[in-house]
Amino acid sequence: MRSRILTTLLLVLIYRVGSYIVLPGIDANLLHQFSEKSNQGILGLFNMFAGGSFSRASIFALGIMPFISASIAIQLLTIAVPYFQKLQKEGESGRKKINQFTRILTVVVTGFQASAYVAFLKNQSSGAIIAEYGTFFFWLTTTIVLTAGTLFVMWLGEKITDKGIGNGTSIIIMVGILARLPQALIQEFTSRTTEAGGGLLVFLIELAVFIFITIGLILLVQGTRKVPVNYAKRIVGNKQFGGVRQFIPLKVNAAGVMPIIFAQAIMFIPATAIGFATSDSASGFIRIFSDHTNGWYNVIYAVLVIVFTYFYTALIFNPTQMADEMKRNNGFVPGVKPGKATADYIGAVMDRITLPGAFFLALVGILPGVAAALHINSNFASFFGGTSLLIMVGVILDTLQQIESQLLMRHYDGLMSTGRIKGRTAPANV
Repeated sequence: MRSRILTTLLLVLIYRVGSYIVLPGIDANLLHQFSEKSNQGILGLFNMFAGGSFSRASIFALGIMPFISASIAIQLLTIAVPYFQKLQKEGESGRKKINQFTRILTVVVTGFQASAYVAFLKNQSSGAIIAEYGTFFFWLTTTIVLTAGTLFVMWLGEKITDKGIGNGTSIIIMVGILARLPQALIQEFTSRTTEAGGGLLVFLIELAVFIFITIGLILLVQGTRKVPVNYAKRIVGNKQFGGVRQFIPLKVNAAGVMPIIFAQAIMFIPATAIGFATSDSASGFIRIFSDHTNGWYNVIYAVLVIVFTYFYTALIFNPTQMADEMKRNNGFVPGVKPGKATADYIGAVMDRITLPGAFFLALVGILPGVAAALHINSNFASFFGGTSLLIMVGVILDTLQQIESQLLMRHYDGLMSTGRIKGRTAPANV
């Protein structure tokens, strides 16, 4: 476990160092104007996912989002295309082929987004581009470097998953978001303590609301619905097996942070298609997807979060398989027949608890736009709820749980010296 933690920290450090390496052909001293514009509206959200690399025009400017977008497309194909459905059922060999298709599609998506990023650089910060670089040569080198940077970040995420702790993709996104939190707090404190800012009391109220939302997200991530399961008694020789009552913990938010990430990736597509247009230059339909404080943007975003919550839950949760395993182990839900009736019952329970979870997730997702509309500093508003906070809470809790599981497998008491962390892993019945 010590080796896994150190490996994760080393790979994260490499990612953070790379996020400060500026693209070739750009004068880093002349990027101040570009940095200000790239922190507004939808571009600010894109910059948040990239850990600030977008505004610094670094080699990791596109971050991991092209890989997320490619993963969404491949998962949709596994539902609609029979060939990909067959690959999904082939086990390890099918998974390898799907991963290969995902990587190829990532290259295509990154090349498209890199071209749009070059166009945005020329429109918003052409003075920072070194004059000796020709137009075509700058586009070619920047596209290649950005594509290589995204693939390298994707490789780092895979190594964190294999050799480190937790989901590497989620950890990379979380680290980039968390790195911007201290600066956001300082900026909000500075703006509130000025004469026209409302004073220290307003800042303390904002912190209290921030803590309240964080507690609500923790309850959402950890909330479960326990389905009772009885196991029939079996006597083998002189030993008795079964005859106990256990519970199946069905999570209220079984999809975790993925619906938020998927929905945000979909909302990035129109902004990418129009060359990362800012809300000032956009109009009509385009303006909706360029301004995260827009009412229609938040409505569309909330609907996407709800849809992807059900979609991703259906991908990872299989009530039929769960009912078959219970039947093989002589288990049954009290008052429900084994087999299909049990699968229907578990599926119905999951649908009922997913509905309020999806709506709460959608509400949390639009909170940054609401906070920005209430004249809260844009950097701090992105942490006021929604994508950034949910990812931070979900990934941190999941990472701690995986670390503790690894320690318990090796006969340690837990991560903390006092034993298991309360609220995450229930103590075993004695």
